[in-house]
Amino acid sequence: MRLGIVGLPNVGKTTLFNALTHGHAAATAYAYTSAESNRGVVSVPDDRLDRLDEVLQTPKKVYATIDVVDIPGLAEGASQGEGLGARFVADIRGVDAVAHVVRCYRHPEIAGADGPVDPRADVELVETELVLSDLELVERRMEKTVKAARSGDKAAQRELATLEGLTAALRDGARARDVAREREDEALYRELALVSDRPVLFVLNIDDEATPGEAMEEHAAFVAWARERGDDVVAVAARLEAELADLDADEAAAFRAELGVAAGAVEVVLRAAYDVLGYLTFFTGDFKSSESRAWQLPQGSTARQAAGRIHSDIERGFVRAQVVQIDDLLACGSFAAAREKALLRTEGKDYIVRDGDVIHFMHTA
Repeated sequence: MRLGIVGLPNVGKTTLFNALTHGHAAATAYAYTSAESNRGVVSVPDDRLDRLDEVLQTPKKVYATIDVVDIPGLAEGASQGEGLGARFVADIRGVDAVAHVVRCYRHPEIAGADGPVDPRADVELVETELVLSDLELVERRMEKTVKAARSGDKAAQRELATLEGLTAALRDGARARDVAREREDEALYRELALVSDRPVLFVLNIDDEATPGEAMEEHAAFVAWARERGDDVVAVAARLEAELADLDADEAAAFRAELGVAAGAVEVVLRAAYDVLGYLTFFTGDFKSSESRAWQLPQGSTARQAAGRIHSDIERGFVRAQVVQIDDLLACGSFAAAREKALLRTEGKDYIVRDGDVIHFMHTA
């Protein structure tokens, strides 16, 4: 899973990146100071895995991870290459979801951050550039498809009709993800990899002194607008969280408790990213085995598909799966006790995996 952080220059993208990755990427008060995207890997916190590790007594626990790409500021004209926009738009095409950072603070010493706060206007400026970049790509694809369609190629004729409808919608300013499509068109959309087709999580970057609840209430109109069109919104004090990321876990927890902040940026943003992508977590591990581990999986996936997350050989040789919900396993204290209470069950390849399943796969060599 890859999460791309986007937004206007100087809204706190790199600061959020540092908070998530415990990194030290340079964050400055000036626009266009970075010519490259920052990249990092974030472990997804999950206290269920911590407790599972204790019960199973494994020597190692492995969290699920998310690749994070901090894409330098997009500005008006980015679709035409302004502010190195062309390179950064290409980076967005490689992510699964977008975390769109929006300035909800004022700072007199940061360029562009001393004016009024208007989240929706900022979002619409960035999204316009993303839609324009998609429009250019789709129009180029149409030029190639027209020739094949004129020759009588039925598949090309269908593709052309789809592209024409998509082009009209993009010209009207619609995002690709909001354009109705047939199931047969999904392969074409995947191939196009349109940047405005990505699920979006808005991250309101707030003042250190503000609380997320206060920020969500203050910007309730924006939150309602975003959620009405299918996007989620969270609020984070990115600068504060980046500073806390430099502390050890106990110090950060104590400071967070003193401030009355229940969860950090990592938990808030990554959990919300899971939700917008429609992901769940399943677990593997056995008593005193080599490791207990958390795995990402799209909701609606089967047990056989879950096996493929571990190794393609396990997916091909899938025979059956032993499944127990993690809360039941933790309450029972062992697989044997869970089996005695009929909480550990055997499932076939078409079983739909649920969040929190602990799965042991039986397979042929």
